Amino acid sequence: MREVGGSAIRTGLAGFVVGAGVCYCVYRVVSKTRRNNGGVVAAAPPAAETERERAPQGSREAPGSSERHGVFPSPPQRDSASLREGCVDLPNSSHDLKACHIQNLIHLLESTEDPSVQEQILITLSNSAAFSVNQDLIRNLGGLSVVGKMLSVPDIDVKEKALNTLNNLSMNIKNQEVLKVYITRVCEEIDSSPLNSELQLAGLRFLTNMSVTNNYHCMMTSSIPCFLHLLSKENERTQVQVLKVLVNLSANTAMTKDLLNAQAPFLLSLLDGSINKEVLLRVLLFATNLTKNMKKEKNTTVSQYNEDSIFSVLWGNSTLCAQKLAALLYHHDTEIREQVAELIMQQG
Repeated sequence: MREVGGSAIRTGLAGFVVGAGVCYCVYRVVSKTRRNNGGVVAAAPPAAETERERAPQGSREAPGSSERHGVFPSPPQRDSASLREGCVDLPNSSHDLKACHIQNLIHLLESTEDPSVQEQILITLSNSAAFSVNQDLIRNLGGLSVVGKMLSVPDIDVKEKALNTLNNLSMNIKNQEVLKVYITRVCEEIDSSPLNSELQLAGLRFLTNMSVTNNYHCMMTSSIPCFLHLLSKENERTQVQVLKVLVNLSANTAMTKDLLNAQAPFLLSLLDGSINKEVLLRVLLFATNLTKNMKKEKNTTVSQYNEDSIFSVLWGNSTLCAQKLAALLYHHDTEIREQVAELIMQQG
């Protein structure tokens, strides 16, 4: 049995602050940050990240939305009998869709079995759902479950477009209360999809949004080994998406034990100056979050950790980890240096 926090942190992490040189580097990084920010240490990157599927080019951007790309698709072929009178033609922009347009699209999506039509409708709904007002509208029109059913369609492209739509819809907290039923299914799709496939990445973006709050973390616990397996693959695009989910999970103290017990013998290899910045920064933030949680849970005891567990990899071999962190204090990127300093200071 090991005690998480207190002596465990001091024992496993004592090597992080080794030698006067490292101490001085931490002091210098923090001092420089304070000077540049009027005496206030710069905040670490946000613990929770969100993802928005990018919307059509040339459309008006929704408040608070992220970078967008793509082209608004041509309206799918429609049976005129299925469209409500007085609202037949789709506008040229997803932002200009009215409630009747969206209702017609949802109805057609529910009734058609043509994958090409399903795909086009989902693209249109996804672009529409990039705007917050339409996220509520689609929920109120019963569209969440209709889109969710598309995850059961055998066609891979339809599944991908359905996940892109669910991703944008999941930017809405009320929608998340409905969409939580798809978390397990999406985790299964991520696990079974080819590495770095659009379907896999779309699933990870959806989970990133669903993990912004702590509400649904417990539904992802069993998929932690899958996330770490994907992280071990040398594909930066996938690694970044996986780490967004892991960082969100690590911000929840209740997830600490499951994360620390997970097997990740490769993790130290990612603490290297040659690693992509977006990957490295999130690995450091992931470790920082776990360290903070361990300090909060200082009176909690857990089972003996396996030698390949995250706890043992990061804190069992403190000398090697300390050497890697000391080297990263000289990294050319300021954000990296600041995050390393923050991690080291958490060990005090």
